[in-house]
Parts: sequence; structure tokens; C-alpha cells
Amino acid sequence: MPKPQNDKLGFARRIGRTRLVIAGIGSAALLALAFGGLHSPSSKAAPPNLPPAISADTAVAALADVPVYLAGLGTVQAFYTVTVSPRVDGELKRVAFTEGQTVKQGDLLAQIDPRPYQATYDQAVATKDKDSAQLANAQHDLERYITLAPQNFTSKQVLDTQRALVAQLTAQIKGDQASIDSAKTQLDYTTITSPIPGRTGIRLVDPGNNLHAASTTGIVVVTQIQPISVIFTLPEEDLLAINAGLAAGPVPVTALSRDGKTELGSGTVMLVDNEIDQTTGTIRLKASFPNTDNKLWPGEFVNAKVLERTQQNALTIPTAALQHGPSGVFAYVVKPDSTIEMRPLQVAEETATTTIVTGGLQEGERVTTSNAYRMQSGVHVNITPAAAAGNQSADAGKATP
Repeated sequence: MPKPQNDKLGFARRIGRTRLVIAGIGSAALLALAFGGLHSPSSKAAPPNLPPAISADTAVAALADVPVYLAGLGTVQAFYTVTVSPRVDGELKRVAFTEGQTVKQGDLLAQIDPRPYQATYDQAVATKDKDSAQLANAQHDLERYITLAPQNFTSKQVLDTQRALVAQLTAQIKGDQASIDSAKTQLDYTTITSPIPGRTGIRLVDPGNNLHAASTTGIVVVTQIQPISVIFTLPEEDLLAINAGLAAGPVPVTALSRDGKTELGSGTVMLVDNEIDQTTGTIRLKASFPNTDNKLWPGEFVNAKVLERTQQNALTIPTAALQHGPSGVFAYVVKPDSTIEMRPLQVAEETATTTIVTGGLQEGERVTTSNAYRMQSGVHVNITPAAAAGNQSADAGKATP
């Protein structure tokens, strides 16, 4: 009976050894296949995962004449401002202007009751006529006394008295003429005309009111807005440049809206104030503008741009290409293989649209002007068709003589 049990144990051991051999042969085969795959001459390395190219607008660094401006804040002021007030007392009979009307110098604005002043004038004229008649009679008597004096038909005393009377009446005539002139002036003051060309404001008094020469209210304010003035300030450091420009000729000024986007007018600097404001360290300037389109209005706040000079043949790039970093300004330059290089720059002037480059860039090199947040050295860029066409057109235009 124990023999069959030994046979069963032997059979199980043989099966276990067979399975181990088969497993070993399989593992060896898998290792051989793997080793052969790694060292096979026909195998190729997997391509690296390159970042996709970035689309970007670009611009070409080019030479140009760039105007350099000084910027300041200013206020528009009327060229002349006149508060039209009465110069004589009386009732305001008529207002001859419309509020907001454009008037010329000498145009009628208002009429004060002239009758009392007309009567005074007429009385002065009558007094002169009376005295003129007395003077004429006295001169005739003097002529007769002079004729009779050689024959001693009149005394010397009478002759001297008559001469004194003629002189007295002559002086009286001059006084009468002065009274006439004064009365005429007062009468003329009842007709109120515009002393300057300009625009009338809101009426300050209505017809029927009694006006007084001592009143400070006035009838209306007239402002001259063609031409018009702008008073603005610049830092005191710009004083030398402004004075040098004024010595060379007229200095152009451009007035812009508060947001700096709308041009309101072009003018010239008229004068620089005679002292610097020590509190703010600024100097005041006054500029004159033709203002033919009435875009500038008294009391308006504006930005003033003063043309300091024009930089000739300056290397320029769009300001949009300029980036600011911890080490200074830089730009992303497109190399011939369409990869990006971050390059430090030296700049002289920077405006809202154009920057003058003095170092780090050569004429004809291309810089990116968009997608700066995605740029880094070594990445590829695809120039957008619109930007490429625009740059080609610009290059063609510069090449044209």
C-alpha cells in the first residue's frame, strides 16, 4: 500500500520541475526580445516634445526723424475777457444781444435811457452859443475902441477893460466846449457797445432795471476765443530747452484732450513766465492758438505737448515691443531661424507709440509687438500675415526714393 503514495509524490515533483523550466525559458525569451529591441540597428529615437510655434505681430527697427516733446498740464483761457458794465446811472431800456452770440468790436449790446444826458448836452451847447454871441459883441466893441483910441475919443482904461472882457469870454468859450465834451461823453456812455470781438455769455441783468456806474455786477461778460490762450506748466528742468527753442524761432505746441487721444489745436509758445514756482518746482508758459474750430474753450483742462526738438535718423521701434524687467528694458528679437531672443536695450526717448533705441539693436532687425507674456528665448514664432504685409509695405515705402 505505501508504494502507490510514493508514485503520486514523484509525479507531482516532476510536474513542478517542468513548470519551473518552462517559466525560465519564457523569461529568458522575453529578456532576449527586449535586449534585441533596444540594440537593434533599425530602431530610432523618439522625437522630443517641442513647444508649438507662437503667432505674433512684429515690427522692423528702422531709422526715422522722431519729434521729441515736453508734456505739461494746462488750462484754456480766453485771449481777452471783459465784464461789460455801465459807466453812467440810468434805466436799462434795451438789451441788443442774444446770449451766446458772437459779436464784433463796436456792436451794440445795451441801451441806457439817454434823455437826461441828452438834455445836459443840449444845455451845454446852448451855453456855449450864448457865450459865443457875447464874445462876438465884445470883439466888435474892442475893434471900435482901438480905432478911436488914437484920436483920444476913448480912454485907455476903457480899452484895457474891453480887452480883458474879450479874453474872459474867450476862456468862457473854452470852458463851455469842455462842458459839451463831458456831456457828450456821458451821453455816449448810454449806448453800450462791445469793446472786443468775442462771444457773449449769460445775461446778468434784464431790461427795466436801474443801473449804477458803481455796480460791479455788469451786464454781460464777453470773451475772445479766436485766438485763445493756454496756460500750462513744465518742470523747471525744461526751462533751458524751452528758452533755447524760443531763441531759435517759434516753438510749436499741441493741445490734447484730458485723455490724450484727441488733438484740439496747434499753436505756438508766446512767453515763459518771469519766475519759477518754488513750491512746485515748475515754470508757467503761455501759448496762443487760432482756435478757428472752437475746440478749445475757456476753463477747459488740456494736455500740452511742446516740440522740444526733432531727432534726426534715430533708430526706432514701436513702444509696444518694449518690455520692462528687473534688469531694465528689453525686447524679444526674431532671429533668422524664427526663434526668439530676449535682448537688453538702451533707449533715449519713449512715447506712447515710438521708442528711440540707442543700443542693443540694429537697423532691420525684427522685434515682436504682441503675445509678450508667452515669449521666452528659443521659442519659435509665426509672423501673422497682417503684420508681415504691413512691414513689407513699410519697407517698400522707405526704399522708394
